[in-house]
Amino acid sequence: MSFENLKLIEPLLKALKTEGYTTPTPIQAQAIPIILQHQDLLGCAQTGTGKTAAFALPILQLLYQDRMAHKEQKTIKALILTPTRELAIQIAESFTAYGKHTGLKNLVIFGGVSQNPQVDALRRGVDILIATPGRLLDLMNQRFVHLEHVKMLILDEADRMLDMGFVNDVKKVIAKVPAKRQTLFFSATMPKEIQHLADTILTNPEKVEVTPVSSTADTIQQSLFYVDKNDKKSLLIHILKDKNIKTALVFTRTKHGADKVVKDLVRVGITAEAIHGNKSQNARQRALTNFKNRTTRVLIATDIAARGIDIDELTHVINYEIPNIPETYVHRIGRTGRAGANGIALSFCDEEEIEFLKDIHKLIAKEIPVEEGHPYPLSPVAIAAGMNAKKGSANASLRTNSGRGGGNRRSGGSGGGSRSGGNKSRSGGGSSRAGGNKSGGGSGLSGASRSSGGNRH
Repeated sequence: MSFENLKLIEPLLKALKTEGYTTPTPIQAQAIPIILQHQDLLGCAQTGTGKTAAFALPILQLLYQDRMAHKEQKTIKALILTPTRELAIQIAESFTAYGKHTGLKNLVIFGGVSQNPQVDALRRGVDILIATPGRLLDLMNQRFVHLEHVKMLILDEADRMLDMGFVNDVKKVIAKVPAKRQTLFFSATMPKEIQHLADTILTNPEKVEVTPVSSTADTIQQSLFYVDKNDKKSLLIHILKDKNIKTALVFTRTKHGADKVVKDLVRVGITAEAIHGNKSQNARQRALTNFKNRTTRVLIATDIAARGIDIDELTHVINYEIPNIPETYVHRIGRTGRAGANGIALSFCDEEEIEFLKDIHKLIAKEIPVEEGHPYPLSPVAIAAGMNAKKGSANASLRTNSGRGGGNRRSGGSGGGSRSGGNKSRSGGGSSRAGGNKSGGGSGLSGASRSSGGNRH
């Protein structure tokens, strides 16, 4: 299937060609026709599935066609709510790229910066507003934002908004949007609170679900390194000596741990920055920009800070620590191998983390191939002890030893990996239950080839 088959208009097809996208991802192929029919949509999809384009393209098309028919003034007709500044910026970049030939204007607003440039842009008129809930409510209360002409409301990363405590703000915004509208609702997981919110704001929605949280993409080459906790720093430095690893996203369990890894890498001359909740928005955005343009080679992140990060050509994800929520592993390694491209995921596992590893293997229904030819192997005795450890002992240790940053509890934590169980899709087809990396073979630390097709936004 091509984008032409989805009945997209020429201005969008022209922009997609410029961006190098020819084949829609499963969520795009399913969602775009539904949205173009003016139907509400409930999308259960992780980042990396191409969901931004799945709603951006049809929104641009509907607004463009509406403007051609009615020549309306520039008022806010589409509102996209998203939990973080980083994700809001990325969505705005996608709208700008795809809509470059439509004449439609988009604006992104978020907190942590002066509101004056945002207010000036609002006064000039915008068609599409991408916003974080806090700054949006602030500008609404100051009467700079008016939502009475909104025809399309989009909630992205709804489960993360719940995690970050934004649900009440979201409800306040929804109350100001016309009841007669089209609503699109996206969430990587579907806990009860999110399902309830969806039920209250959607009208007879079509449901689309792709890449369930229990599956890992075939395009990701996974490798496991058994290593003592105290040797993880040395192993990471050893792996990063491979100059073919141009960029790597490294996950730690805690904020304090992320900062410590940065110091360890910088000390040996490897450019690295951390992104986590204790950093200011400006610092997080600066680190992300430096990583995208490869000024910084290694970005160290905690799970909640990394959700929604969209980085093209990211070949390597490294789990410096094994997450204690198995679904979080799938979310983490999904940062590479996005939308059909290839990628490499390396995981460091110490004795105490073997319990978490067993949960991951159970979830993804396969065992991650073990890389044995590295200089810091964990002793067979320690591996055996970890394998035979009683259930729950690692979590107890995690609560005791997680340090200042705090550990993600299995009861929900900040890892973004809710045990939702995966909702069945009414729309059928396209579930893309990929089934993960085929076992066997070495890790191949570098050299992940990138495929040219597929939309990564």
